[in-house]
Amino acid sequence: MKLNVKAFAITTGLLWGLAVLCITWWIMLFDGATGETIILGKIYRSYNISPMGSLIGLIWALPDGFIGGAIFAWVYNKIVACTAKE
Repeated sequence: MKLNVKAFAITTGLLWGLAVLCITWWIMLFDGATGETIILGKIYRSYNISPMGSLIGLIWALPDGFIGGAIFAWVYNKIVACTAKE
């Protein structure tokens, strides 16, 4: 069974973007908006634990998840094609 690369990429991009947004708000709910840079802030420029940081994280995470999902689906389809020939 092959994966639809575009659909998988869009899905993973949306899921990862919303996950970063929700996790940021979850942290702010319990610890408050610290503005502190965390590990993810070292990867996503300007991301921190704040309302604006959650939107910045969303903007960075959407294409990151899209690209990661596209690569994963493409590699998966190549492996499926190679094993189906045997």
